[in-house]
Amino acid sequence: MVGFVSVALFCAPFATLTYAVPGHLAGHALPPGLRVLVPLGRSIRVGMILADEPAPPQGVEIKPLVWPLERAPLLDAAYLDMIDNLAARQMCHPGRVLGQILPTGLRQSKVVFTAPEKARLRRQTPRALLEATPQEATELAAQWAAGVMQVSGAGRGPERALRLLVDPPWPVRPGATARIALLDYLYERGQTPLSVVTGYFGRDMGPVIRALGQLGLVEMGACDGTSPDGEDSCLAPAAAPCPPEAPEEVSDAPLTDEQCAAMAHLSPLLCAPGGAVRLVHGVTGSGKTRLYLELARQCLDMGRSVVLLAPEVALAGHLYRAVREALPDATVILSHGSLSPAAREAAFRRAAAAREPVVVVGARSALFLPVAAPGLIVLDEEHDASFKQEERLGYQAKEVAFFRARREGGLLVLGSATPDVKTYHAAARGAVPCVVLSRRAGTSQPPEIEIVDMGQTVKAPSRQAGPGGGKPPERTAVLAQASAAALAETVARGEQAIILLNRRGYAPVLYCLDCETVLSCPDCDLAYTFHKTRQRLVCHYCGRTQDFPAPCAKCGGTHFLPLGAGSESLAEELSGVLPPGTAVARLDRDSAARPGRTEEILAEFASGASRVLVGTQMLSKGHHFPRVTLVIAADADMGRNLPDYRAAERTFQLLVQVAGRAGRGDIPGKVLIQTRNPGDPFWELVRGADYQGFFSQELARREKWGYPPFSKLALVRISFPKDDPAGFTALSDVGRVLREAATAAGGGVRVLGPAPASLPLIGGRKRYHCMIKSPDWPAIRVLFAKVRAVVPRGSEVRISLDLDPVDML
Repeated sequence: MVGFVSVALFCAPFATLTYAVPGHLAGHALPPGLRVLVPLGRSIRVGMILADEPAPPQGVEIKPLVWPLERAPLLDAAYLDMIDNLAARQMCHPGRVLGQILPTGLRQSKVVFTAPEKARLRRQTPRALLEATPQEATELAAQWAAGVMQVSGAGRGPERALRLLVDPPWPVRPGATARIALLDYLYERGQTPLSVVTGYFGRDMGPVIRALGQLGLVEMGACDGTSPDGEDSCLAPAAAPCPPEAPEEVSDAPLTDEQCAAMAHLSPLLCAPGGAVRLVHGVTGSGKTRLYLELARQCLDMGRSVVLLAPEVALAGHLYRAVREALPDATVILSHGSLSPAAREAAFRRAAAAREPVVVVGARSALFLPVAAPGLIVLDEEHDASFKQEERLGYQAKEVAFFRARREGGLLVLGSATPDVKTYHAAARGAVPCVVLSRRAGTSQPPEIEIVDMGQTVKAPSRQAGPGGGKPPERTAVLAQASAAALAETVARGEQAIILLNRRGYAPVLYCLDCETVLSCPDCDLAYTFHKTRQRLVCHYCGRTQDFPAPCAKCGGTHFLPLGAGSESLAEELSGVLPPGTAVARLDRDSAARPGRTEEILAEFASGASRVLVGTQMLSKGHHFPRVTLVIAADADMGRNLPDYRAAERTFQLLVQVAGRAGRGDIPGKVLIQTRNPGDPFWELVRGADYQGFFSQELARREKWGYPPFSKLALVRISFPKDDPAGFTALSDVGRVLREAATAAGGGVRVLGPAPASLPLIGGRKRYHCMIKSPDWPAIRVLFAKVRAVVPRGSEVRISLDLDPVDML
């Protein structure tokens, strides 16, 4: 043994352990950032070398590592610094961070080494390398150093995946439970590797897959990475093109005066020593994308890479096509969570191996692609909540991007028409200087916004049978009379309209008329949402589904009344408002479940094949449809009264963003915002798209109650099985220790709770929250370190820390 290294494990226990470098690898470079195979107990795991280690104390036995998985480091020193920083923020080991952000294929220990032996290739498993004799190991090490020994996945050929081809309803008899279960599974999860499907169902699904294939409902295909142009070759074999960006966004037309001033301010900051961060506060349609593309062009000319992030996959696709058009000679890598595992690994390896500057485009996770020394990082729609990940590894993309820009000496650009209140507060204080684009680019003008009283809605009978198969019930229409009339007039003129209803499904509540109860999920005690197209009841919190129609579980009755409306029922209602034959498209998580379906829906609408687009917040930002002259927010009150200090901010952002979809062509646009309380002063701020006015009022409210940006906020989340009596004991201990630690800390640290979460039961687990307010983050981490020790290891009680939560439910 000639040296020692610390290795971070990618799987449990996620520890950082010291291993010895075996003698046969003594002359080989094993620098930080290199993946290696290491023994742990009786198994062999994958980890990453973090640093060289000194010799252990006398008498301490150190196991040797097995073998490196690359000849050159996968990650550089700057990337490892980011991992250390993120691990410190989240109070976890670097291995847990790496285990969450590395693609699946890079975390697998099931690999095969091949080396030439006489006239054939000799295959070696990791176990065989571990048990090789010293002479065999030395010979293999020489072959490894010479580059003739290769490593690959243990599988034979490309991974095969299942994809759904048809949206519901499906032509499957109700008794075919296995077929329905597989269709539902693919509908919820999208394209899925065959190994994952068989592992989930735990039985031979071959006959089921073949039967569904013969019906044309599913397709089996290879999932083997990306096509030559960087697109995922198995995500959507024949995806329709997305609608084009606005001409002023990607063309070579002269920049506007405001864009020129912005470029003059931002260009000198590219690749600035010590990094820089700027907020681009530009109204919808002001040409922010054009600004990003010009900055990207300059950055590439300087020999530095670029990272462009969008909050959603569909918007990332738009941005990808804009980059390909504006920068045809650039190497562009697309990466997001909807790609296949093989494609994500290919994108990661491609970024790591790049020796020339590249442009990375994608959603939140693309920030972790290992491009060397990025000179520009852009977060478009920086206010969007999707830039914060709360499950598994929690992180805020803005914070990670800021660290990378500062560490690499690059420029971080945060762009939005409705910035996050905390971001804008930092800009007002001068901590994040602001660049303003106050006017739309081109000839289009901001739309006229009108507030509509929802009390004008009328009763509208359903055109189809009721959920129980009986007489269709009379229900309140979603659109007010004024909105319905404006919609009909818009379509009659040959123009297009967008209608926002930020709730998917047909009805959020199904009421049993026989026993007068709401049909609820037994694991969450929350109302099922009725999905009429699928004929299913779905819990939107735990994912549980139930066939429908079916007798009421409580009384056996079959008479039900749908209450409330979702995007599905709104699309159905429009058949009674619009001229016969008018095509209506719907864009929400359900309609866009199949890979490539989002692009198809948007392309159909952009071409004029559909005249009205109904949907959730997916359609509210980033899209450019010049023929859209009317936007209707069907229920603007939705979300304003949630138990979340950001509720008003999110509502304002959503409405201003969706209003920006109107009037982007030559015809002036109009926006109708429906509310039950038209006299609320809040609507005047929305009507004038008055961000400054909203910001002032919101800031005063937050200062009064001590919410961010006037404090650091965290949630300690505790959950346990609903029938576990030990959970309440642990909950009591957690609350006591938190309060005692806060009192001892002083300095303005406050603890509220524990109290039941707003959604107190999900998936059969009771949920409680403790809120911590503090002047700084270190005090919060100290409190959590003390309380984490209270929960016994191996218990069913789960405890986690959510720093700066975006979901208070």
